[in-house]
Amino acid sequence: MTVYNNIASMIGNTPMVKLGRLFEHAHFDIYAKLEMHNPGGSVKDRPAKAMLLAALEEGRIRPGSVIVESSSGNLAVGLAQLCNTMGFTFICVVDPKTTEANLRVLRAYGARIDLVKKPDPETGEFVPARLARVRRWLKRLPDAFWPNQYGNKNNSLSHQQTTMAEMAADLPHLDYLFCGVSTCGTIRGCVDYIRLNGLKTKVIAVDAEGSIIFGGEKGKVTRMLPGLGAGIKPGLCPDEGIHEIVKVNDRDCITGCRKLVRMESILAGGSSGGVIRAVEKYSPYIEPGSTCAVLLPDRGERYLNTVYDDTWVSKWFGNDFTAGLHKQGGAIEE
Repeated sequence: MTVYNNIASMIGNTPMVKLGRLFEHAHFDIYAKLEMHNPGGSVKDRPAKAMLLAALEEGRIRPGSVIVESSSGNLAVGLAQLCNTMGFTFICVVDPKTTEANLRVLRAYGARIDLVKKPDPETGEFVPARLARVRRWLKRLPDAFWPNQYGNKNNSLSHQQTTMAEMAADLPHLDYLFCGVSTCGTIRGCVDYIRLNGLKTKVIAVDAEGSIIFGGEKGKVTRMLPGLGAGIKPGLCPDEGIHEIVKVNDRDCITGCRKLVRMESILAGGSSGGVIRAVEKYSPYIEPGSTCAVLLPDRGERYLNTVYDDTWVSKWFGNDFTAGLHKQGGAIEE
């Protein structure tokens, strides 16, 4: 179908592409699910649509309602585009990690932006601080609706019914799935689909260093890039069904992104680079002949001033790291 009734009907059915150059010499085949092809540019369009439609059906919202949500970027964009077309007012609580590009997109959709400037004093993380700000808005606006991406079952359900279902249809004999984690909606939905359909797919969770999603104490790791990890354990975090956890850092995300765009011409967001590096790190444990998939959450245009900018990379990670990117063919030359 190439004619759609509205922007919401365009969400989903994203393509998969084989990463034939980047993993040319690997002993397994690997395919990328390109969630950047959603109209809002990310996988978060799916839960944004599912949560709003469910709230409409339940009578919790109606045209003119106020929607308040905490997001570092992608879900915010997904909600903003849908609130705009469905007639809702959207208040988005963000933090300094939100890219300027995402903020401009939000403003273009007419969203109201509430910036939390300081992290939670107890955890040092922004997510708890953003959630506290959301609760303040709900007290001020008692009729407002909070989708709560961290605990809304329709978040994970959207991925169970669409994201993983699409991948299973495209790759019926999928051995490994590499999926980044933050709110855990995506990985929970994928795990649920695999369990309910009796698939043998092994799910590899890609988490950020310093994240406490899967337990442990908060690491003293400063994360510059959004998209992976969290300072809390989300309610949607699956208790079982994850085969292995691979930790990555900002350098991994940048390196993976640069390799991906140079080798495959896929300009993806920061967390996608982390997922690519997770595959490289875990590759010795993948059985020869396996079929693998990576879920690439978003597009990279909103990271041109960070991940793909040598000046920014050198400022935060040093000239030696940037020089290394050039040597491996992963740098953007002037």
